[in-house]
Amino acid sequence: MNLRLLLVAFMAAACAPVQTLDESVLAAPHRTASNVARDGYRHPLEVIAFFGVRDHSTVVEILPGSAGYYMEILAPFLRERGRYIAANRDRTAAPQYLADHQKLLARLSAEPALYGRVLVTQFNADRHEIAPPGSADFVLTFRNLHNWIERNEIEGALRAFHKALKPGGVLGVVDHRARGDLPQAAQMKSGYVRQDVAVALIEKAGFRLAGASEVNANPKDTKDHPAGVWTLPPTYRLKEKDRAKYAAIGESDRFTLKFVKR
Repeated sequence: MNLRLLLVAFMAAACAPVQTLDESVLAAPHRTASNVARDGYRHPLEVIAFFGVRDHSTVVEILPGSAGYYMEILAPFLRERGRYIAANRDRTAAPQYLADHQKLLARLSAEPALYGRVLVTQFNADRHEIAPPGSADFVLTFRNLHNWIERNEIEGALRAFHKALKPGGVLGVVDHRARGDLPQAAQMKSGYVRQDVAVALIEKAGFRLAGASEVNANPKDTKDHPAGVWTLPPTYRLKEKDRAKYAAIGESDRFTLKFVKR
């Protein structure tokens, strides 16, 4: 009888309708004010829908940090039927990043109802397994690509992503889009990445481009700012100098790319 009840429960869960994110998640009380303020620039519902995440998915987010913009949205959404994996810093990281990693761990511990099932793994190029091999439906990275290219860590990072994903799994990438009329090397220090360069690097690593979305495009971004992309919100590296000008531009122009593991 117990086995029969277990089987019935399993079948009921398997047949439960697939849930997708809706506007209610953006108004959830656990979300921080600083993250909510960025929704108009980051378009989380559209981005997650474009990548194809469902409530039963296994999702690895690379370097969510303690701010946890997408963690706030995805971890509760995936809690019951899926899995959210935070692939964050390892012990070789710089002190400021290690401090932020501890803040992330403290936040997860402080809110078990939201984050009690989050799995934290280490990420540092391909030095660690970010998830069991072939287990992830999605690996998502937001505004990290430029750092890995500059530090010559991009090939290792892509190997780690490829290893973690199931066959046909999705790599979702968002980053600051560079000008197409200048070489990548000339724009590296500004934090921007040419979209064609990103696609070539990722496809070389065993992925196929499956789609591109303009949901995070910003034509106001001229990409010639004195402190690079960090001139713009939310960083405002120039502090109060021309702040109104950069606030009017908004956050950076970004590409949003969906790749499938070959």
